[in-house]
Formats: sequence, structure tokens, C-alpha cells
Amino acid sequence: MIRKIVDYQKLNEDILNLLVEKFPDGYSDKDIIAFRNAQNEYIEAVEVRTEDTVYLVKVGKRLVQAMEEHEDDDSTNDNVNIDALNEDDLE
Repeated sequence: MIRKIVDYQKLNEDILNLLVEKFPDGYSDKDIIAFRNAQNEYIEAVEVRTEDTVYLVKVGKRLVQAMEEHEDDDSTNDNVNIDALNEDDLE
């Protein structure tokens, strides 16, 4: 099986779909794989698999935003804008 380390900026639509499908509510600390790459840089990533490839997608604030934006774009039955809610609306 091929293993690839990818940055969120280089994700294609298929890999982003796999991420959102695997982590619909976002990923947690237990989903993160930490390692050092060939340049001895500390990397944190989440794993998604296809039939022939294991993708280690570098995590960070921007990955979370990309997943949320992608999920929002795909949602057709969400009538409430969560960002528009304030704490008073939740009580």
C-alpha cells in the first residue's frame, strides 16, 4: 500500500470527501498520528484510506476550516446557519 503525506491545501475533492465522511463531527486527539518526517520535522496527521493508498493529512486549524467549508457546501438540507446563532438562541 502506498503512503502519502499531504497538506490540506493539496487535497483533491475525493480525499476531502473521505475526510468529511470519516470525521463528520471533526477529528479528536485520539485520531491524530504524530511522527517525524525525513527532515526530522514533527508532523501531526489524520489517516484516510483508499483501496491502494493511505493518506496522512497534516492537521491544523486550516484543515478543520476546509472540512467545515466543504461539508457546508455539500449540505443541501441545512436550513440553519450555525455561525449566526448566539448563546441566547441555544437556551
